Amino acid sequence: MTATPATPSLDRHDNVFVLDLGDGENRFHPDWLTAVGAALDEVEKAEGPRALVTAATGKFYSNGLDLEWVLAHADQHENYVVSVHELFARMLSLPVITVAALQGHTFAAGAMFSLAHDFRVMRADRGFWCLPEADINIPFTPGMAALIQSRLAPRTAHEAMLTAHRYGGTDAAAAGIVDQAVTEDAVRSAAIELAQAQAAKAGETLGTIKARMYAPALATLRDTTNPLG
Repeated sequence: MTATPATPSLDRHDNVFVLDLGDGENRFHPDWLTAVGAALDEVEKAEGPRALVTAATGKFYSNGLDLEWVLAHADQHENYVVSVHELFARMLSLPVITVAALQGHTFAAGAMFSLAHDFRVMRADRGFWCLPEADINIPFTPGMAALIQSRLAPRTAHEAMLTAHRYGGTDAAAAGIVDQAVTEDAVRSAAIELAQAQAAKAGETLGTIKARMYAPALATLRDTTNPLG
């Protein structure tokens, strides 16, 4: 039986929207994807200076795809992947600065979701960032590979994708996967501070810059003809 999905919630602190992804494993259940999409709608339609921080509560930031749901709804697998790709593409091109506050484990599609943000802040002492696909025998889709390789240095992408290495916060910062590794109690506040400093950049120009900067990855993520490769 598929667990009840976490319910994402959106809050606002001055010019920074904070989207809490939930307090469970925060897997990408279709209802969770819909809720996140609705929150992004709200951020996008707001006016004036604004930025977005995504965060979570508990042991996990996100464990990625809801594999239980996928197994129970095999006939919808391809449509599900398309919806996940669309979330990645939307976050990658959102016309506001985005920061992921990684307070806990960030695995698989959860790690990819973090890469679709402009910046990442991670807890230094506990929790791992990992792309375990090589260990769990699930190949990256073309869109996922394009996203990862557009956001990580080639050597880091190679190691992360082929070896399923688990990066702690300090290692992730050294590899350029995250921008800051901080103490547990500073993860969310550091992410909000980083976002607040860039809130004035929100708008059409920022969206255009992102769309052009990541055009190849976005095109692959939005290709619905053969999303599974």
